[in-house]
Amino acid sequence: MRAAPTIRADAPEPRRSFLGVDKSLLGRRWVDRLASDREATAASLAQRQELPDILARVLAARGATADDVAQFLDPAIKTLMPDPALLRDMTEAAERIADAIVNGEPIAIFGDYDVDGAASAALLHRFLAAHGSEARIYIPDRLLEGYGPGPDAFERLVAEGARLIVTVDCGTMAHEAIARARALGVDVVVADHHLARESIPEAVALVNPNRLDDLSGMGSLAAAGVVFLMLVAVTRALRKRQRYAPGQEPDLLQWLDLVALATVCDVVPLRGLNRAFVVKGLKVIGHRMNCGLNALADAASLAGPVECHHLGFVFGPRINAGGRIGDSGLGARLLSTEDADEATAIAAQLEQLNGERKATEKVILEEAAAQAERLLDTEPDAPFLLLAGEDWHKGVLGLVASRLTEAHRLPSVVIGWDQTGLGVGSARSIAGVDIGSAISQALDSGHLVKGGGHAMAAGLTIARVALADFSEFMRERLRPQVAGAAERDVLAIDGAVMASGATVRLLKELERAGPFGSGNPQPRVAIAAHRVSYAKVVGTDHVRCTLAGSDGGKLNAVAFRAAESQLGRALLERSGQALHVAGHLRRDRWQGRERIELVIEDAAIPARR
Repeated sequence: MRAAPTIRADAPEPRRSFLGVDKSLLGRRWVDRLASDREATAASLAQRQELPDILARVLAARGATADDVAQFLDPAIKTLMPDPALLRDMTEAAERIADAIVNGEPIAIFGDYDVDGAASAALLHRFLAAHGSEARIYIPDRLLEGYGPGPDAFERLVAEGARLIVTVDCGTMAHEAIARARALGVDVVVADHHLARESIPEAVALVNPNRLDDLSGMGSLAAAGVVFLMLVAVTRALRKRQRYAPGQEPDLLQWLDLVALATVCDVVPLRGLNRAFVVKGLKVIGHRMNCGLNALADAASLAGPVECHHLGFVFGPRINAGGRIGDSGLGARLLSTEDADEATAIAAQLEQLNGERKATEKVILEEAAAQAERLLDTEPDAPFLLLAGEDWHKGVLGLVASRLTEAHRLPSVVIGWDQTGLGVGSARSIAGVDIGSAISQALDSGHLVKGGGHAMAAGLTIARVALADFSEFMRERLRPQVAGAAERDVLAIDGAVMASGATVRLLKELERAGPFGSGNPQPRVAIAAHRVSYAKVVGTDHVRCTLAGSDGGKLNAVAFRAAESQLGRALLERSGQALHVAGHLRRDRWQGRERIELVIEDAAIPARR
């Protein structure tokens, strides 16, 4: 485990340490998430809105004010959604799709193989089906075709009869494929959100809030969010053409379950419209309208109502499993089918593939983790981890990169070599380090065959002979950003509670500020100076323990994947001794009973008095 770098003397003065923790067991400094200049706002929210103090602090720390707290607690899509026409090329895209619907043209949907791509494809498919158009969904094989449209795939769709191809969650960089479609007389509409370069393909319309000439300010949307806005625009276009009889216009809100799923799984910021999508989408999921999601919940033995974290940690991995090590199209078929029996069969297949994915990931992670330790032993101040192996399965490289980034708090690039001398890689980053931009710059500089992505995640294809130059290029680009991020590597805490105060009622209050995720972090609490009265390793490497307070209160807690870490060892070795512990509260449902437990993220030894 890499210790957090020391803060430079010339860095901005940091916030006061929370509980006096300047260096935790994981090398972090604990600070109050609520800045001192927001404390008055928190007090005002507590008094004027009659909110519990800790909820008021959580809301104020996330930017809420007395004027907008009601909207924060109950975000409304109608209020937060912009005019779709603000997005560049949206009007052209809507008109072309409306033309295809009215004229009965065959439409093909080309999507990405991840959750966002599958949900976006299913969303468009369901909309078109509601208008009498049965579109063909094409998801490329992750291992054989790779990311994004290729000329061969478009030629196949044209040969099948497609007169309009709509790409979702991809297409912004598909110059060759779109040029081939145009040569064959077929139009292409792109609905995407990935970072764009100055040169974009000549599609009929390229709707992407992250293209350089888009001024909509909606760049934080997942692809499914972009598609939803596009469907609003198409509905408007059809309405103007008097396509709908009274009462026949489809209710787009019925498909917000797909938008919520994609928004959470693609880890876009849960602020503004994205929060509204997830809040309303979870309500739709509760109505069990999508038989694919219902079957997936049953296959995963999910008990109780579907909550936000289930989207990212239960549904997401299973839908992704098809693209990682099986049939890339399974996720889109699951989310778009209206056949309950088909949904049950697909969900069972995805459950099995997810188990196989876990086993494959475990083997590669062990090899990559050993490489990472050797790299950091020889270069402790390395600005990023570059790891590569022979025949590492392409489908799990992103997961392995995520694990290593989490463990070492460094950007990670994990590459699997094939027999042709090419490597396919996935990159993951930390807050404050734009890995997608660095990968795009490496592509522009000739170090990569393909590459692109987001600030926090990217993909690439590289020739083996270019690895050394690529490594040096990335070091130069990332070192300043990583140094700045390291100075900000603190653990922000929303408040302190006793074990006896960690109740269902408290958690319900905190959940009012949800859903939580990127951009709206889960409230983190500190349990100060509680004894570890019991601890043991469970599963493969998780640590479960009980925290006991001086007032007799007790709280169950778990530290995931921590048995071999300094955190896990401290929990296991300090039985009967006091620790400061930080983490987030969650419900633990078992055999019809509900209790609260703490998911431990860090711990510190209390200072001696």
